Amino acid sequence: MQGISRITLSLAGLAAWTLAVASAARAELELPRESPTARVSQQVGLTEVVIDYASPAVNGRRIWGALVPYDRPWPISSSFPTTIHFSRDVLVGDRPVAAGGYRLTVSPARDKEAWTIALASVPPTAGTARTGADADEVRTVRVKVAVKTAPPRERLIFLFSSFNEDKASLDLEWERVRVSIPIATHTSQQVAEEINELDNVWRSYANAARFMLETKKDFDAGLRYANQSLALKEDWYTYWIKAALLAAKRDYRGAVEQGQRAYELGQRLGDDFFLEADLKKAIADWRRRSAVAATPRPE
Repeated sequence: MQGISRITLSLAGLAAWTLAVASAARAELELPRESPTARVSQQVGLTEVVIDYASPAVNGRRIWGALVPYDRPWPISSSFPTTIHFSRDVLVGDRPVAAGGYRLTVSPARDKEAWTIALASVPPTAGTARTGADADEVRTVRVKVAVKTAPPRERLIFLFSSFNEDKASLDLEWERVRVSIPIATHTSQQVAEEINELDNVWRSYANAARFMLETKKDFDAGLRYANQSLALKEDWYTYWIKAALLAAKRDYRGAVEQGQRAYELGQRLGDDFFLEADLKKAIADWRRRSAVAATPRPE
């Protein structure tokens, strides 16, 4: 009988455990959200634009002037903050906006010419010390936007209706309204800056190669730097340094070849090729040494 009691207790415990697991599963049941979250992103030139938002439904309700009051900032969703992030500085409308994250709100109006969007810089996370510029009030940029009638849209959505390398139109559509937010990038300026930075990089490699030639006497490392420089930009100065490095390794034939390439590029500079005479003298010396090295020695 004692054994039967133990079995009965064990079965009771198993039943209780099964009931507890089932209750926990019911408590964790996941249901669709009334306003599901969404993210849309677009590369505009060199700038990435990302917007995170929630997508409520019309659900038979009157939206503009009712659910969404006129002449009052609307956070776009009551369940999820709408944020927009720019990887580089942009213009929104005609207003400059620095790279970073922003809360996005819309102020609808009865007059479709008077709608306004506002971008408020996202403050530091809770508990983070605010110093310097961060200690200032949250900055807000406000821009007038174009509003048009659109085909019916049950759920609120953001989309990039058009874009190229320099600008994009980020559209908010809901019910029968389309709000177009113009975004302009600084692509041409950014590309010019990238090219200028690249220009400095090739010169840095060339200077490193010359340093290895004249001070460290590490000719192999110098040749690596010279080749890295030439991979970025073919310049007569770098070819001359490479020729000198080869000559230092007693590869006079290679030195003549690279020296000639330096001379050809230098000739294109015209009067700015101020070291022409020095280069010609160096090539002549390497050619002479190459000929001597190629002459068989008498036994």
